[in-house]
Amino acid sequence: MKTQAGTVFLDRDGTINEDVGYLSDPDGLILIEGATKAIRLFNERDLKVIVLSNQSGVGRGYYTDAQVHAVNLRLKDLLGREGARIDGVYYCNHHPDVDCQCRKPLPGLVELAALEHEFDSKRSYMVGDKASDVGLARNIGAKGILVLTGKGAGELEGMEEAPDFIARDILEAAAWILADIERPLL
Repeated sequence: MKTQAGTVFLDRDGTINEDVGYLSDPDGLILIEGATKAIRLFNERDLKVIVLSNQSGVGRGYYTDAQVHAVNLRLKDLLGREGARIDGVYYCNHHPDVDCQCRKPLPGLVELAALEHEFDSKRSYMVGDKASDVGLARNIGAKGILVLTGKGAGELEGMEEAPDFIARDILEAAAWILADIERPLL
């Protein structure tokens, strides 16, 4: 049996696609330049790619789960047209005031993904534009990469814990991850 090379967890809005604020219309999804290439590079290296996203717009009543699914299908379609594949998409639809275990930085979405995908958190990466993404990485024992797209640049100042790497965008994050997986595990 082939050993899994690792897993890359990606935030959606602000990391893969432009953060337009409470995205509910699939036609409003615009990929960030380099996102498709980055995901394709992960695919070529047999890294599992799983999207983890807080979608509080559902809990706030701004849009429905069906609209989130439609946006996620559009994301997969746009990436697929260029030969990039996402292995899974999981999101928290709760309002931030709700006590749940799935809102990043809590590990509930990763635990949900683990029911369908085999991965080793110690050989995983979380890439996102928010402190909560880096916090999730810490909570699961993965490496956290902050991208400066989306809200990333504004998040740096208030972060309690530094990310393992700060990248201009997802493509630079991909280059760092691909170099890091070549380093021997200690």
